Amino acid sequence: MLRFVLLLITSCAAALAPPTVLLVSGSDSGGGAGLQAEIKTCEALGVFSTNAVTAITAQNTVGVHGVHGLPPAFVVEQMDAVFDDFAVDAVKTGLLASVDVVEAVARRLRAADVGGVVVDPVVCAASGDVF
Repeated sequence: MLRFVLLLITSCAAALAPPTVLLVSGSDSGGGAGLQAEIKTCEALGVFSTNAVTAITAQNTVGVHGVHGLPPAFVVEQMDAVFDDFAVDAVKTGLLASVDVVEAVARRLRAADVGGVVVDPVVCAASGDVF
């Protein structure tokens, strides 16, 4: 009987698991945008978020002070790590800091089996600073 109850609990937990999204975007040191804001939004909506960081920014509410784009191969490596371990239901992109990153992410997403992709072409901060 105990085995049956544990199996039932496990099956129900799997059926009730929240959807999983892969966020492919930049990090905002000010916490008001980028991955930080996307993670907060997912949490508020009951969605489990994973991520692949595309760029690290030095920014605050006044402006963007610096951007360091990560190499495309490393962005894809992060995506692969997520896809290898999680059943990703959807992907949302944000800041893709270079043409090479855009192309690498697009190639990887074409090969992925996900329910949907939301492309948010972030090119500048709310302050107006261009990435």
